[in-house]
Amino acid sequence: MKVALMGQNGAGKSTLFKLITGKLIPTSGTISVDKRLVVATAHQVIALVDMTLTVEEYFQKHLKGVEIHELHRRLATVLSVVNLKAPLDKIIKSFSGGQQARLLLASALIQDPDLLLLDEPTNNLDSMGIYHLTEFLMNYKKSVIVISHDAEFLNAFTEGVLYLDSFTKKIEQYSGDYNDVVEQIAVRIERERMQNAQMERGIQENKDRSNFFAHKGGKMRLVAKKMREKAEKMESEKVAIRREDKTIRSFIIPTQEGLVNEELRISSFTIMHDHKEITKTTRIFLVKNKHLLITGPNGIGKSTLIESLALGTAKGVTYTPGIRIGYYHQDFSTLDFNDTVYESFTKVLKEIDGVINEQHIRTVASGFLITQEH
Repeated sequence: MKVALMGQNGAGKSTLFKLITGKLIPTSGTISVDKRLVVATAHQVIALVDMTLTVEEYFQKHLKGVEIHELHRRLATVLSVVNLKAPLDKIIKSFSGGQQARLLLASALIQDPDLLLLDEPTNNLDSMGIYHLTEFLMNYKKSVIVISHDAEFLNAFTEGVLYLDSFTKKIEQYSGDYNDVVEQIAVRIERERMQNAQMERGIQENKDRSNFFAHKGGKMRLVAKKMREKAEKMESEKVAIRREDKTIRSFIIPTQEGLVNEELRISSFTIMHDHKEITKTTRIFLVKNKHLLITGPNGIGKSTLIESLALGTAKGVTYTPGIRIGYYHQDFSTLDFNDTVYESFTKVLKEIDGVINEQHIRTVASGFLITQEH
């Protein structure tokens, strides 16, 4: 059985994976997993402690007690599945983000699990990587639970959906592929809305009649009481219509003041080809309010180029003096996971101009649905 695990942000999808694997202990209820089953998880990012391992050491960690020749045999198979050429002596941190995503997936597959848990597996995969993963999952003979927002990917192989509702605290089960389930949910929500609208009319009618008879006195007050009770019962029977995720509000990244029209100029850049660095010459001018898209296969050097641009170390690049660069890293390595959200925000503001604007912090945080609970 291959199912998608869906739910609103914060509903507990990733937490459920941790409960299944035993990394978290439930505070109430029970999680029952047959101890004879092999359960493997493909995480979203490689742990920092694993970044200095070689490919061979990394997979030995996930496949303990296996002879080295058997490890190499299995490794060749799973690396082929994820479409990655990875020298066994290469250090993990030297791979690109997309290549690391494939290593994460391979680390789960090499265990030949009875239950495979995938948390956003298409993140950082290029189109070819997604194609290979989809093909593998379509032919996989064991059970899979996958968390993903990629509708086309899910629709290719899923047979059902488990929906975690953060508002009702319940898990709903649906049969069918992803598109079928989305349609089922939409039909159900519309049916519940119509049912509630009909009940609302009945509730209001009983309230109006109750108020009318309450002023008549005598036995009419008993009639009014029964109608109030009927209205209250109908109110309690209304269906709790599922509420979908709130979305972050639209935002604008303002243009930095005091800059000339041209912000940076790229005359050359480096790419990787057959594990060798190759320098390419070009003439790219990035000006105000313009956007530059960098594309290419995993491992060619896209993230390396972006990081060097952010750090100001890119060769062949001329920056406008005083330019301020913001950097969103795909593995969140620019964040200190020991910091609170507030501490992260204040660090950034101190780096910019040293001024901590509490109101600005709250405004930005609320726009991204970050509350005091975070």
